[in-house]
Amino acid sequence: MQRSLTAVLRVLPLPLVYGLDVLSIPFYILFRRKGRHASYRFYRRRMGYGPFKSWRYMWRNHFRMGQAVIDRFAAFAGKSFRLVRENQAPFDALLDRPEGFVMLSAHTGLYELAGYHLQTGAKRLYALVYPHETEDVMQGRRQQFARTGIQMVPVQQDLAHLYTLSGALAEGHIVSLPADRVFGSPKTLTCNFFGAPAPFPKGPFVLATSRQAQAVAVFVMKEGVRTYRLIYKMLPLSEPAALAQAYADALEETVRRYPDQWFNFYDFWHAD
Repeated sequence: MQRSLTAVLRVLPLPLVYGLDVLSIPFYILFRRKGRHASYRFYRRRMGYGPFKSWRYMWRNHFRMGQAVIDRFAAFAGKSFRLVRENQAPFDALLDRPEGFVMLSAHTGLYELAGYHLQTGAKRLYALVYPHETEDVMQGRRQQFARTGIQMVPVQQDLAHLYTLSGALAEGHIVSLPADRVFGSPKTLTCNFFGAPAPFPKGPFVLATSRQAQAVAVFVMKEGVRTYRLIYKMLPLSEPAALAQAYADALEETVRRYPDQWFNFYDFWHAD
């Protein structure tokens, strides 16, 4: 199916494929109850929307997720996207420094699109990826990342990826990893997020602070059919808990700005 989608996107315009995406949304709404409930509760309890607006944004959230998936395969099919860069100058200054730094992403918009366009100069970028994607997705990523010299670092059961990432920072390179999901690890940091305590993974923030590396929150948000906004938010050098809170604040600010582009379909606030 993924190979077929890539082939279709080589010949069909994106708006037409988005229209087909609309047809799939009722399936997810009806048969993925946990994701539907989590999305609705977010808009109702955290964003403070009324019942009707929460329901409407829950549908929009699913549609945006479909668009992000389609845009990923559209890039694999050779379609180009325009990136409007926000707060670019501080990021460029980091590229000119000899020290390595950390890019912290989230499940918003289409983050990996940044990697298809990012120019890092003399620095190499090591991107942490989860190895459970299909071979078609991994092959598409390899082809796209090859153009910008990005090296994928798969998560390993023996945690060998942590040594690779730490070594990359020590050599003055860039490390990219998600920081808004806890994947079964008990090591978390509790942050105030949308007015309630929420767990964030401890690892990304410990990695940055242990190497005294500058951390940058990076978000790539959809603004048009072929336009995304690449947002850099510099985070303060601090200890892990304070860095995690600064990241949570940056993520919350971005999600409030683009409320239908945070793709969280599980109970983020466990005690909620």
